[in-house]
This record gives sequence, C-alpha cells and structure tokens, in this order.
Amino acid sequence: MRTKYYKVDLSEPDLSVLAAAADILKQGGLVAFPTETVYGLGANGLDAHAVAGIFRAKGRPADNPLILHIDSPDKINDLAVSVPGSAQALIGQYWPGPLTVIVERRSCVPDAVTGGLNTVAVRLPASLIARELIRLAGVPVAAPSANISGRPSPTAAQDVLADMDGKIDAVIDAGPCAIGVESTVVDCTTPVPTLLRPGGITYEMLTAVLGEVEVDPALAGSRAVPKSPGMKYTHYAPLAPMFLVEGDRSIVVREVQQALAAGKRVGAVVSAETAAGLPPAAITVVYGSHADAHAIAANLYTALRSFDNKAVDVIYAEGIAEQGLGLAVMNRMRKAAGYRIIRN
Repeated sequence: MRTKYYKVDLSEPDLSVLAAAADILKQGGLVAFPTETVYGLGANGLDAHAVAGIFRAKGRPADNPLILHIDSPDKINDLAVSVPGSAQALIGQYWPGPLTVIVERRSCVPDAVTGGLNTVAVRLPASLIARELIRLAGVPVAAPSANISGRPSPTAAQDVLADMDGKIDAVIDAGPCAIGVESTVVDCTTPVPTLLRPGGITYEMLTAVLGEVEVDPALAGSRAVPKSPGMKYTHYAPLAPMFLVEGDRSIVVREVQQALAAGKRVGAVVSAETAAGLPPAAITVVYGSHADAHAIAANLYTALRSFDNKAVDVIYAEGIAEQGLGLAVMNRMRKAAGYRIIRN
C-alpha cells in the first residue's frame, strides 16, 4: 500500500483535500490526521472491520479501547445511552478541546472500539481540520495516536510516516500539534468522576468545574486495570532504554557522568537549565525551560523520537513538578521509562 500525503493549511484548510480524505474513511480506510494534541489514526468508528484495521496497522492489543471523535457536541447523544451531569458540565466548559469523557455506550458502538466494555470514550477536538474531516466523513471517527503501539506518539506528519508509511491509506499534514500530549480522559460513569489519563485539561481545571475528582490508582503504577484508552500497556518509549530522574537536577548530571565513565553512549532529555551542566560527551536534547510545562509537553515526544537515529545505549530524562500540565508530562515519561525511576 502506498500512503497518500495531503498537505493543508492549519487555519484555512482546503476542503477538497479533506473531502478526499473523508472519502477514504467512508470506504473503510485509515487516515492519519492532526489534532491539537497528537496526530490520530482514524477509521469509521461504527465499522468494526475498519476499526480492526487500526489495530493491525499499530500492532495494538485488541482489548485496548479507542476514542470516538465527533464534530459537534450533540453527536455524543448518538453514541451514549445517557450523558451524566458531570459529563455535561465538562463538555460545556472544555469542548471543543483536549478532553475525552467516558459514558455508557449505545449498541451502535462496536465492541472493537470499546474493548468489550459497556462504556465508550468520546471527544470533540479543537482542531478545525479534525472537525471538518469528521463532518465530511459523516461518522464518528475512532482514532488512537498514529504510531506503532508502544512508541512515542506523533506530533508531526513525518513522525506518522516514520511508523506508518505503507501501512495506512493517507496522512494529512498540518504541521506540529500545539499541545503535544494526548487528551485528558475522565470517566463520568462513576459516582465521583475519575481521572483516568491526565492531559491538556489539567486536574486543577477539572476540579474547578466538578469540585471533586478521583484519580485512577493505575496512574500511580497500580496493578488495577485501566479503563482509559492508551493507558493499559507500555507506551511512548524510545528505542533505547530510558530512566526517569525525579528529584534534584544534580542527580541527572551524576547519572549521566557515571554512565559515560562506564563507556556508554548516553542520551539526556533535560531542561535548558540542566543541559548547561552536562558533559559535552552526552547527546543532549532540550525539551524546554524547567518551569514551562506547556513547552515540555509540546516537545516531549519529538525529543524522545530524536534518539532513534543517534544510537545511544541509554537515555536519562529529567522529571518536572506534577502541577498543571506537569502531571500529564510525568505520566507519559514514567510510561516511556517503563517505570525505571531514579529518585536519589
């Protein structure tokens, strides 16, 4: 299969190009498209055969549920038996945007989308391109991140092609994604709404609307089975083994120095502040200023992917404070490190 490549302008996309991509979705094909979070790999979310193509292309376990993307808020009623008050409150405040709500599903939603659960994850993206593509396709679009399962999510079309060229029908290139980490996922079927995956809508933003929000124990590395798309299996990992350093930045410098002294080829994903103190022999990628979680989120996956062509033996990543978007950043870095964490 040859993957078609479509280039569109982020602010004024060519609707004829999006219509061509939408036709591919209507015919059961796979289209990678940009959102404000990461690039998604889309298929007709009501067609189980088309959805199965997502799992084949990604090598994704079949019991890992997907998110259905819609183009207007009212479309959730076509997919949900009911929309709880907590979901309505969040939708009213944060849609369109990087927020996914989990609700009880209607029978029209295939098991292939939900991983056999009686719930479905639904999102209305802020990206104009994503919404227009969904509108033109005329169906909800199932779309996990457009990467091989377990790899860093793509925040640019070239990242998609690096993993998916020849495996999918088309990719729409609209430049880099603004947020850089996947959407926040909130289970609204529980008595107290539960944060299953942190993202661009922060915990603090959720509690500002709902008052009380529980946090899924799986986010802390518990053996509890996550209900959220993208959180059940190891994800976001670069090719080389990675260690996450949580604590004082001097620990990062120490670990890098020791690994270099042992003769290893060492990569470091760090803040600009820490990079200044690392040995020149380290292959250093700066993800942004230590205090700017938004920049770090936007750059994280690109930074991790950058080591794929650098032949490093080991990567050390610097953690950040878990306030605001930092919670999502640290969640992704812990997963990318396979929970190999250095704290002192």
